[in-house]
Amino acid sequence: MAQWAGMELDLQGRVVLVTGAGRGIGRAVAETFLRERALVVATDVDAAAVGWAEPAAADAGTTSLALACDVRSDASVQAAVDAALERFGRVDVLVNNAGVLGEGLVEEVDASTWTTVLDVNVTGTVRTCRAVMPAMKRQGGGRILNAASFAAIVPSVGSAAYAASKAAVVQLTRVLAGELGPWGVTVNAYAPGMVPTELNGFREKDQATQDRLLDTLTLRRWGEPQEVCDLLCFLASDAARYITGTLVDVSGGKLATQLPQRAYEIAGLR
Repeated sequence: MAQWAGMELDLQGRVVLVTGAGRGIGRAVAETFLRERALVVATDVDAAAVGWAEPAAADAGTTSLALACDVRSDASVQAAVDAALERFGRVDVLVNNAGVLGEGLVEEVDASTWTTVLDVNVTGTVRTCRAVMPAMKRQGGGRILNAASFAAIVPSVGSAAYAASKAAVVQLTRVLAGELGPWGVTVNAYAPGMVPTELNGFREKDQATQDRLLDTLTLRRWGEPQEVCDLLCFLASDAARYITGTLVDVSGGKLATQLPQRAYEIAGLR
């Protein structure tokens, strides 16, 4: 069971909608909520990618609904939310995980890449939030959790589209927190650091590149998807009922100190 500071988090029966749940962190998030016996609506642009969800739910002793959902389409998003409401009657937690990368120097990045990254990462998040907001208002509460990125705090050269999109998600989160506060809906963003996925390929990089990246972390190791999931379980629970409008950094201390590798050198570990 997910725990926070010795507290068991009671998520059983909560209806949790996760976008981009076909692989990577999104799948780990959906699987974690299933283990907490939540009712999970697992969505992905490719319906086959979430075919794992219903058997996994049965194994966990709970229920899941697997749906195709393209966050670039208002109609697709609304259809997914409507299906969730028809099946479960409510949506308690929305995890906006779906996202894409897009690399290129500002003077070189093509218009299509820029448009796609902003449409999926920013407007896609807006679409899903708008679709669940009426239900959460009727319920008198809910949790919205938006995937930002460490790039929203400190961007990398050649990542303008992605960094801009994730910074926009952070500001959107704050605005939504203000607008939904009267209905008891909390809205928070989370910023994973270096968590290897198929999308970023951190573990496939050459050893010198991996070492250079790991040297920027206070906890000098790659992050694990489960470490992001544990945070989201906390933020989705009643234990986080007074937390809203914030960005939580899950990066292993990437900004804790300058040159964190120095501590490893002093300790004789580098």
